[in-house]
Formats: sequence, structure tokens, C-alpha cells
Amino acid sequence: MEKNCLTTLCYLERDDQYLMLHRVSKKNDINKDKWIGVGGHALTGESPEECLLREVKEETGYTLISWKFRGIVTFVTETGLTEYMCLYTADQFTGTEIACDEGVLEWVPKEQVLHLPIWEGDRIFLRLLEEDAPFFSLKLRYDQNRLVEAVLNGIPMELFEERIFDGSTTGVVMERNTAHREGRGHGTAHIWIVRKNQKSGCDVLLQKRSAHKDSNPGCYDISSAGHLSVGDSYPDAALRELREELGICAEHEDLREIGMHEVESKKVFYGKLFWDHEISTVYLYEKPVEINSLVLQESEVESVRWMDLEECMEAVRSGTIENCIDPGELEMIRKNVPMMHAFSENSIW
Repeated sequence: MEKNCLTTLCYLERDDQYLMLHRVSKKNDINKDKWIGVGGHALTGESPEECLLREVKEETGYTLISWKFRGIVTFVTETGLTEYMCLYTADQFTGTEIACDEGVLEWVPKEQVLHLPIWEGDRIFLRLLEEDAPFFSLKLRYDQNRLVEAVLNGIPMELFEERIFDGSTTGVVMERNTAHREGRGHGTAHIWIVRKNQKSGCDVLLQKRSAHKDSNPGCYDISSAGHLSVGDSYPDAALRELREELGICAEHEDLREIGMHEVESKKVFYGKLFWDHEISTVYLYEKPVEINSLVLQESEVESVRWMDLEECMEAVRSGTIENCIDPGELEMIRKNVPMMHAFSENSIW
């Protein structure tokens, strides 16, 4: 088998629809039952454009008269084969559509394409097409049909495992922006740093998110929090985030788990939908912390401040501080630390 091959893939556009091919006809088809654009392997001596025109004509009956080269997608598989796929869109063509011997052709509204059975990597480049991204180079590596690596223009992309309400994984790996575009469940670790006070009984440490964050910039948030990447456990992610964001080197026994929390929200940042669906494990960190001794990760955290828990709950409810805190987590803290009404000088916390 060849170690390298050149292919083309084209998405024909008409009335805000893509012409999609449901691959149901060929035996031993790696794309069996998936929906993709149209295209195929280049013949010996063919240029990418010659391959594009021939494959589209053979599979659809259309002759392209206007197309655009959008990017190169490099596929790497466990077999050692590397495929270089030239990705195109086409908005003008002539001819009459024919039946395709590789599957069923169907014009699908663009907003519905993501609801079809498609490859996880396809979700990435379809988003780039939708955003009219400049010419790009995307590397995708699969292991037994599971996405294990995505690299855009030489920069690794963050991958998440899809999770359900109890934190368990579905086996699907997805790219970060894909998860936030489609509202798919993913894991996060939330760590609340708390200390005893003489008001309500408890202060919480709030972090102010960097003004450069892609979501909720400049808002007050959980003491420390972060996503679970592929292979992460919740406790390991919690310890990593404490270390990276605040410079706190903690151990597993320093974390007190107080429950799972699922929250979903839709907001728009920088003109793009951010559909967040977090499946979180919530922890308390109760060891002494001095703000002046913290080492803040500038790209993530602008500043930190202590705030009385009851005052924080009221500020979040009333919106008197700009925040992205879910009140449900503050209630979890309230139920798991001694409040002033239950506190006495002889009690130990």
C-alpha cells in the first residue's frame, strides 16, 4: 500500500445548502454510512484541480465553473498511510445531477449538516468553512475511527472527551471549539478556595478572568477551574489548574469533593456563539492561602479577591459584580461549610 496519497473533497453550495454524499453503497468503505462532500483519489499525473473536476463530474454529473481552494487536510491513520486532501468549495456549476454509485446525493441545509453522522475532524473544517477562515492546513490523526490529534496551522488543538451527566465518557473525542459550538457535554474541574471568617462564616476566593479570554472576559469566576483533556481524571485536572492558574502545588488529599454539577449556557462572544455544557466535579480547597503569595497565570487570571460567601451569593443574584458564577455552586459551598449561625468559638473547621 502507498504510504502517501493525494485526494480532493468538494462541498458544492446552493441556496445555503451543501451537496452531501451519504456513503452507503461501497463495500469495505472507510466512510461507510458517513455523510461527506464529493471527491476522491488523484490519478497518476493529475493535479488537484484536474482531480477535483473529474471526481465531481463522475459522482454528481455537474461541471464546476467556479470553485475555491480552502485548505489542505492531512490525515494520519494507525496503518501508516498519510493522505493529503485538498479541500474545496464550489458555488457555480452546470449540468444535470446523476445518481452516484458510491452512495446517495442530497442537498442538505448547512445548519443541519452537523446533525448528520459525520467524522469528528470534518466538524472542525466545516466550522472553518462556515467562518470563511483564510487558507488553512489541518492535520487529523485517528486511531480506530477515534480522533486522537488535531493540529491547525501547526498549532495543536485541544481535544475533549464527550461526557454525560454523571461524568462518564461516551467514547467520542471532540475538539474544544466544536464542543462549544454544538453544546456537547464535556468535563471540567471546579476548585473553590475557602477560608473561615467572622461574618457568614466563610470567605470564597474569586478570580477575575483575563480580558483576553475567549469567553466571559473580565468576569469574576470560580477560584480555579479548567477543562479535562483526553485521558484526564477530575482530581488530576483540579490539581493542574490550581498549579497553573494560581501557583498552588496541592496534593489529592488537599481536595474535598462536594459533588457533581451540570450547567449549560448560551452566550455570544466576539460575534460567535459559545454554547457551554459543563459536567463538573466541584472541590473545596481549605488550606491557608495568602493572596500575595499566589503566582497568577497572566493569560488566564487578571486578579483575585476574597469575598464573604453570603455577600457573594447576593452579588451574583443581583448582578452587582460582573460574573460567570453559577449560583448552584455557591449553594453547594453553603451546604458543605459551617455558616456563622452554626459556628461557635469552640467549633473546629
